[in-house]
Amino acid sequence: MGENASFWESLIYAHPTCTSWKQEAEGSIYHLASILFVVGFMGGSGFFGLLYVFSLLGLGFLCSSVWAWLDVCAADIFSWNFILFAICFVQFIYVTYQVRSVSFDREFQELYSALFQPLGISLTVYRKIVLCCDAEVVTLEKEHCYAMQGKTPIDKLSLLVSGRIRVTVDGEFLHYIFPLQFLDSPEWDSLRPTEEGIFQVTLTAETDCRYVAWRRKKLYLLFAKHRFISRLFSILIGSDIADKLYALNDRVHMGKGFRYDIRLPNFYHVSLPETPLVQPSYRLQRGSPRRKPHGVTNCGA
Repeated sequence: MGENASFWESLIYAHPTCTSWKQEAEGSIYHLASILFVVGFMGGSGFFGLLYVFSLLGLGFLCSSVWAWLDVCAADIFSWNFILFAICFVQFIYVTYQVRSVSFDREFQELYSALFQPLGISLTVYRKIVLCCDAEVVTLEKEHCYAMQGKTPIDKLSLLVSGRIRVTVDGEFLHYIFPLQFLDSPEWDSLRPTEEGIFQVTLTAETDCRYVAWRRKKLYLLFAKHRFISRLFSILIGSDIADKLYALNDRVHMGKGFRYDIRLPNFYHVSLPETPLVQPSYRLQRGSPRRKPHGVTNCGA
């Protein structure tokens, strides 16, 4: 204890206390460095937040180095500040390289800004998602089918980027799919990873469409490696299915103004003589959903 006490005493009392303070202020370079430190520590997170922090802190340490070299004339103060400046500079270059390496085509950049960025998804996570679909946007021409009822296997998960898709069952219209909606979220959710199925509806392009497609097996491998991405897609798909259910629910009603909820298990519709026939709903059954073909074909084929 005595040795420890002497150590702390020497650490505290080894230097004489200040009996008088300098009347003049330090030079402008010192105050500029302090301002840069204050502003630099106000940076946020993410790539651009790191660029902001490291750039301002680096400039602050550089100013402190100049101040130590010209005003204080202290080699140790200069050395430490210059080392910290060099570390910030290297970090700035590294983050800049990371930002340049995480660049996407225009459609993927717009998709990130519209769907993933508002959820707080970083560019590094988004890059993993884009690489999983081979960074490819597929074109579907007008009146061509994405999936055909009873024929197309469920082997993808696709997200519409532009255009409009019409969903029908037995020739009856169900609803539309708009940009930033999944084309086959009910089918994806209805099957386990080891199960296979075919579409129970037909999806037809009403306009020229562009969509992003993730292969089923490849996407499940990504989920196994990154649980955060798995939870993200689970939320997105669940929200998308809810939107489709409500779109169908708005179409199902009776002539006197009563409306059925298609989420009820005993749902059925009744047509009255004085009212037009209501559109039938399709069921989201396990193992019998709707999804995409290996090759896009014309609906009439």
